[in-house]
Amino acid sequence: MKNTIIKYGLYGFFTGLVIFLATILFGKNLSYSAQEIIGYTSMVVSLSFLFFGIKYYRDHVNNGIISFGKALAIGVLISAFVGIGVGIADYIYTSFINPNFATEYLETTLKTMENTLPAEEFQTKKVTLTKQMEDYGGSGFMAFLMFFTVVLIGFVISLISGLVLQRK
Repeated sequence: MKNTIIKYGLYGFFTGLVIFLATILFGKNLSYSAQEIIGYTSMVVSLSFLFFGIKYYRDHVNNGIISFGKALAIGVLISAFVGIGVGIADYIYTSFINPNFATEYLETTLKTMENTLPAEEFQTKKVTLTKQMEDYGGSGFMAFLMFFTVVLIGFVISLISGLVLQRK
């Protein structure tokens, strides 16, 4: 099990790192919503190694048998590798490539909110969002959020993969 997790985890790690950095670098002229869609798509593509890792373990290591729990464990552990890759890419981007990302993102979000919300509600949300960005806008925390997001999405994909691939 360990070898399968490491093998497919590293595939996902490098795929997540490369695709996420490429998305960040080549998509910088796109809107934040388009970048967000591309970012989530790159996460799901990187997390596809969960399914293939679970399937490989079932078919080639465990004689065609895998329980739901073992499939879930393999998937979550592989997703941790992918999360680390994406988290590193995010840290590199927000620390070195675009250290002003948090400020730019806040400004863009506030402009969108100002155009869509009533003035009173906008002021309330502006204060809250500005405070959150001051408290949590550091590169390390943002990288951790990316890691957590990837592992959470990976957990869901692991649940689905475990249900589809389980054989007793």
